[in-house]
Amino acid sequence: MLPAVVKLCCGISYPHLRSLTGLQRTAVAVIGQELTHMQRWGHVHHLIRTHSGLKRHEPKPEDISPVPLKEDQLLYVQQGQEAMGKALCMLEDTQGWKFEITESEGDVICSKVIPGAGKVFRLEAVLDASMDELYDILFVRVEEMHQWNPSIQQIKVLKHVGAATIVTHEVSAETAGNLIGQRDFLCVRHSCKQKSRVYLGGAAIQLESLPPQPGFVRAEDGPTCIIIQPLDGDMGKSRFTWLLNMDVKGWLPKSIVNQALPRAQLDFTRHLRRRLTASSTLG
Repeated sequence: MLPAVVKLCCGISYPHLRSLTGLQRTAVAVIGQELTHMQRWGHVHHLIRTHSGLKRHEPKPEDISPVPLKEDQLLYVQQGQEAMGKALCMLEDTQGWKFEITESEGDVICSKVIPGAGKVFRLEAVLDASMDELYDILFVRVEEMHQWNPSIQQIKVLKHVGAATIVTHEVSAETAGNLIGQRDFLCVRHSCKQKSRVYLGGAAIQLESLPPQPGFVRAEDGPTCIIIQPLDGDMGKSRFTWLLNMDVKGWLPKSIVNQALPRAQLDFTRHLRRRLTASSTLG
């Protein structure tokens, strides 16, 4: 499990990324957090023995609460970790990004075409919320998203795998002007929360218990990732980076999809700002 994350984060699957210092810093941060999770599950000693290149850090007894995971649960964690690793590699490759949209709020969307993934979109924004508040809204309370985002009809958490991985089923809403139309998504979502950054990664999965639903086109999230970090000098604001990588499926021209996806990112960010404003008003 961990070697796959190391391989992906260090760019072995993307040879031209190996020399990027930003990627190395990101990889170290994410892998360090994953080691912490795995210590709690009681698997870290096996990995350290197997991969002697990793430095051994003995955890304190009070820090360990072994919660053995079943094989299928470990698979979800692995899928979430690998999705996050692939998405981070895409974000850290600074070459080839082209400006798509610049908004008055300062939000910027760029795009690039990645072999095997197609056209992906990167949104950069600054939000008036702390890193912890955004983590709570976007991951911990993900099932409440339909309450503030009208483009979502429902998000249901189907499985909780520890504190860092969930499996969700999402149904988009029927909204006027939606060029893509109503879709549903089955995803694994993985989080890595640190003092300086929060990473939220995910990708589409398949479950025999939940095949594509009649009346919906099942779209697929490719490896996708959100990075949240405090704004320099202001812990009450956060820099928000979102890689959107999606195959909407169905018989839609690419030109329509490539117009709709960055607009969906801007709409989501606008609704999120309204949610934050309403929260601060109530507070």
